[in-house]
Amino acid sequence: MSSIENGRKRRLIAGTAATAAAIGAFAVAGPANAVAPDTAADRAPKPTIVLEHGAFADGSSWDGVIRDLRRDGYPVVAAANPLRGPASDAASLRSLIAHINGPVVLVGHSYGGSVISAAGHDNPQVKALVYVAAFLPAPGETALELTNRFPGSTLPGTLDPVPYTAADGSTGTDLYIRQDSFRHQFAADVPAGQAALMAATQRPIAQAALTEKATVAAWETVPSWDIVATQDLNIPPAAQEFMARRAHAHITEVAASHSVAVSHPDVVAGVIEKAARATR
Repeated sequence: MSSIENGRKRRLIAGTAATAAAIGAFAVAGPANAVAPDTAADRAPKPTIVLEHGAFADGSSWDGVIRDLRRDGYPVVAAANPLRGPASDAASLRSLIAHINGPVVLVGHSYGGSVISAAGHDNPQVKALVYVAAFLPAPGETALELTNRFPGSTLPGTLDPVPYTAADGSTGTDLYIRQDSFRHQFAADVPAGQAALMAATQRPIAQAALTEKATVAAWETVPSWDIVATQDLNIPPAAQEFMARRAHAHITEVAASHSVAVSHPDVVAGVIEKAARATR
């Protein structure tokens, strides 16, 4: 065999060996952009997120949060809060939870925090609680008492009381926020046009609901997360922080108005997803 042919043979053998080595290395290491296998937590069904709005709002206050959660694959239900009182509103919410298959993360805004604290008590479906500029009352406490315990709320001066008579003849008072005060009081960091719509569609709360004492507190046994709105004029930020720390909640502070779920839906959805991941 000529020297030229010997050289070609040596180069062919060397090239074949290099190719085989490269294939072996690829098989062991995988491509550089390979995706790691899913973990058991990634494959587990995601919990249903149940959102409970508070006073002077309705389910549409969660619209931006719902979009983010659905984008990330979470099933979501925005409950309709009757706003009549923590005990009766919690009973309504428990009925909804019982209709859902699988684990649930309860999220409450404002007065809705009082409701999820009652509805989530001794309920094995409820795996986590998320409070959004919300009340976390202990047994025996009321929303009004907690608000008045710390300075900073300017809500009383903006309220518009409307007497009502129920079908059974009982009477009471519904509370609205005056529309001309709504944006400053409730949604200062929300665009003016959107805040005007929120003012027009606000749901009133029964005055008696704010003085009804809590009887149970789910946050005593259920892991909780809390978003404190540091520019809130409804529930003083100091009150929010006090309640969150007492509950040993995972705290996120946001420079936002009481309508933090409307002005910062991405932040709120992110905290909810952290809570949801912790349950899996």
